[in-house]
Amino acid sequence: MRVLRRTRSLCPECLRVIDAQYVSGDDAVYLEKSCPEHGIFRVPAWVEHGAPQRFATWQNKTPPTYPQAPSTTSEKGCPFDCGLCPEHAQQTCCALLEVTRRCNMACPVCYASAGGASYDPSLTDVADMLATLSACGGRANVQLSGGEPTVRDDLPDIIRLAHDRGFPFVQLNTNGLRLAHEAGYAERLHEAGLDLVYLQWDGVRESTFTALRGAPCLADKERAAKNCIDAGLSVLLVATVVRGVNDSELGDLLHKALSFGSHVRGLHLQPVASFGRYPWHGGKSPRLTLPELMQALERQSGGMVRAGDFRPPNSEHALCSFSAVYQRRGENKLAPIASEQGCCCSPHAEASQARDFVANHWGRLLDFAAKPQNRMDSFDAFLAASSLRQRFTLSAMAFQDVYNLDLERVRRCHIHIVTQDKRLMPFCMYNMTSIAGVPLYRKD
Repeated sequence: MRVLRRTRSLCPECLRVIDAQYVSGDDAVYLEKSCPEHGIFRVPAWVEHGAPQRFATWQNKTPPTYPQAPSTTSEKGCPFDCGLCPEHAQQTCCALLEVTRRCNMACPVCYASAGGASYDPSLTDVADMLATLSACGGRANVQLSGGEPTVRDDLPDIIRLAHDRGFPFVQLNTNGLRLAHEAGYAERLHEAGLDLVYLQWDGVRESTFTALRGAPCLADKERAAKNCIDAGLSVLLVATVVRGVNDSELGDLLHKALSFGSHVRGLHLQPVASFGRYPWHGGKSPRLTLPELMQALERQSGGMVRAGDFRPPNSEHALCSFSAVYQRRGENKLAPIASEQGCCCSPHAEASQARDFVANHWGRLLDFAAKPQNRMDSFDAFLAASSLRQRFTLSAMAFQDVYNLDLERVRRCHIHIVTQDKRLMPFCMYNMTSIAGVPLYRKD
């Protein structure tokens, strides 16, 4: 095999830093690494099958942007100084606040292994987390996560608190159960200022939800989406994708997202990673790579979207994600927008531009003209809002686990978790565990 690129990683057994390399194989690129004690590990990193985005050219060249206020020093070396350290090469775009560890589901696949702990941070604790984010990460977009945030009755207060502390875009990561079943709940979240419902939605078959969520809940998802739309909330459908479970449903899921109309702002795919809770041995993960998702979307959509539409990010490492922005042309037609000023995939995007892009394209439709960064005369505002109403984003984020960890990717991460001990950590590092489940950072 030919070596394409060298990097550093961790041993899945002992979590020591070891050399790693990307090597070419038959229609695939693998991340290969060797620990002197535990041997060789190799996992697919880029399965091409003739995809137009070749591994060698799928890259970005945006210069690094270092944390505005590092909270730790560089002593032990990456990834053991997370906080963020001064060597981290990207500022915060989206910050996750885990406002509970409780959950009203018991999903077989859960990156946070939620449901076992009962402690919720107080509103004072949440305010301290927001203060940490303001000092270290600036005006980042905020995602309220968990556990299941809607199990907290004071969730509207948390949303108001985030806006009061100067964070302009607040999204909710939820399974949608409370939104589906409690009358008026979506309206209360809208009144509190929620900008986006990041709605867990894995497929179009009940068997998919039973496999990934432990229960049939398709009807709950339908009701949750309808209630959010009726309340004026924007929605993003978010699917965890597992080979052999729901990777054949991506085209149908795309059509489902489009069928809801303009309040569903896009579809976001997350190929499953082996951290948290998962029902397989980590080395046997049914992992999917980014080009496989691109090709599946083209094939299953009947060509409505094409693999060539998708672009790598520029505010994070190229192997972490892809995205495309489309203009709706009726319920089942999409026209790709070739160039998007301020998009996180534009040639000179930084974390701040990515934040604004997400807020504008995923936020509440009626609020666009009122955003401070969008002040314009009324006619221009009408045209801009009308255009954005017809925008649809299609994207994917490939999280790292201990098998496919690339420390260069870690250093470019712009999705950070705010910890209660006043640090910011790259999402994948915070959730990283060894094969035996020993965490690198998360302490539950």
